Amino acid sequence: MTRPSDPTGDSVLDQLASLGVDHEVMPCDPALADTAAFCAAYGVAPEDSANAILVAGKAEPRSYAVCLLLATCRLDVNGTVRRRLGSRKASFAGFDETEEVTGMTVGGVTPFGLPRALPVWIDGAVMERETVVVGGGSRDRKLRLSPAGLLAIPGAEVVDGLARPVPID
Repeated sequence: MTRPSDPTGDSVLDQLASLGVDHEVMPCDPALADTAAFCAAYGVAPEDSANAILVAGKAEPRSYAVCLLLATCRLDVNGTVRRRLGSRKASFAGFDETEEVTGMTVGGVTPFGLPRALPVWIDGAVMERETVVVGGGSRDRKLRLSPAGLLAIPGAEVVDGLARPVPID
């Protein structure tokens, strides 16, 4: 359920509906929205949870992309991301910059309903899952959907090698 005070909520659900993406809205305690806490509290396997991360090229004017990768992986910011942005250096956008560019707070960022056209790069490993859980546009909900639904997003593309599995100790 969307809160009236959440301006991004309606755009997220509206885009899902307009694209015809079958999905489940999963209510979430905002204090448990960060991936590890969410997975532990709600019984979602980390390999079925995907993080949407805003990345930025360091050159002015800044270039941006939203990268979607499994929680069990690490984004290749200094390799694949930097090259795709066409920048000598790239980094994760900070909390304030993420909110300014996406209209969403970290812990709720989703590739759906973005307020401006941004490329959406999806790591190939995401597409191998049966379903994935992504942010819902705010910290009080997540979305479960088939990875195929992500390809309905305008500007979305699968990028093999966008992320690498995190070694298990």
